Amino acid sequence: MIHDPNRVYVFDTTLRDGEQVPGCQLTTPEKIEIAKELEALGVDIIEAGFPISSPGDFQSVVEISRAVKTPTVCALTRANRGDIDVAVESLRYAKHPRIHTGIGSSDMHIKHKFNSTREEILERAIDAVKYAKRFVEDVEFYAEDAGRADIHYLAQMIEAVIAAGATVVNIPDTNGYCLPNQYGDKIRFLKENVKNIDKAIISVHCHNDLGLATANSIAGLQNGARQIEGTINGIGERAGNTSIEEVVMILKTHPSIGLHTSINTRNFYELSHMVSTQMRMPVQPNKAIVGSNAFAHSSGIHQDGFLKNRENYEIIKPEDVGFPSATIVLTARSGRHALKFHLERLGHKLDRAELNETYKNFLTLADNKLDKNDDDLLSLLVSDNVYSQSFAKENNKLEN
Repeated sequence: MIHDPNRVYVFDTTLRDGEQVPGCQLTTPEKIEIAKELEALGVDIIEAGFPISSPGDFQSVVEISRAVKTPTVCALTRANRGDIDVAVESLRYAKHPRIHTGIGSSDMHIKHKFNSTREEILERAIDAVKYAKRFVEDVEFYAEDAGRADIHYLAQMIEAVIAAGATVVNIPDTNGYCLPNQYGDKIRFLKENVKNIDKAIISVHCHNDLGLATANSIAGLQNGARQIEGTINGIGERAGNTSIEEVVMILKTHPSIGLHTSINTRNFYELSHMVSTQMRMPVQPNKAIVGSNAFAHSSGIHQDGFLKNRENYEIIKPEDVGFPSATIVLTARSGRHALKFHLERLGHKLDRAELNETYKNFLTLADNKLDKNDDDLLSLLVSDNVYSQSFAKENNKLEN
């Protein structure tokens, strides 16, 4: 079914799972704007919403279906025909429609959410996929809480829904419970024991409750999954979803994994800030890949190494993710090399004695002032009489 066995499909759910964050609801025009940028990023599937949940969500799926041309547009449903009917209607303008239906697979959900039995849940799963298949060719099935499901029952469910017509099977770690080796083993078990697994793509959808979403997603890919589900900035329910930018850059930075995506990584930074602004949800400064400090160097040892060769402390080039540039941040822990770099950037070359004297005064300044700017550095030169000496040296050169 997959022409390129090493291709990983990127399924973005920023507009569905990501929007479930309290206070981050988007208007339909805002969703369309983000959807167009997701298309430019190169995502393969956009989960546009949960149509039956509200008239606004329904309309957003309709309008996103009109707005994008290349990606598959996906609508989420529960495993019932009413949900599926509404989803079908919302996708009527989609060039490449997908229905994403599913039900709980763990005994916890079966007993305490559905008050049902394994047998009844299996029947509902099969019926939902068969019904959705009447309307669209592309049907994805999610086995909710697969992270805590009995592996043999999960395999039985996955085999049954593929036989019913599912083209993608989603194995969610809904509560972020699994360790990476556990999740990877689960994907490998399905790959090796579901007899019709070659008829579908295995998808990973991991949550970040224990901070393991990205690690679990990579483990899933290494064990046979070929679709990754996540969000921009890792936003989502509770502690969030897998961060798409993290997974994509891991695959790019580690070619030995042998997998690749169609993502234009240079669009990450701009899109990250668009999502942050639209959803009124700041990106933490130390967020991998897109955080404001992701390429900032402040300690003297790191700054010295970076200035000698950026690869000493950077495994990703800022420009590869659209980041403006790496920065040398001056703090009380910065060294002479960093101070020299900034002074030369301002046009002032100091000899060793001048630099040592200026550096002493800089440390006093840095201990007392958190935010330092170019004017502060120039004031150090003036206070040390270095600026006037440097200026005199330049004048002498010109006169000679």
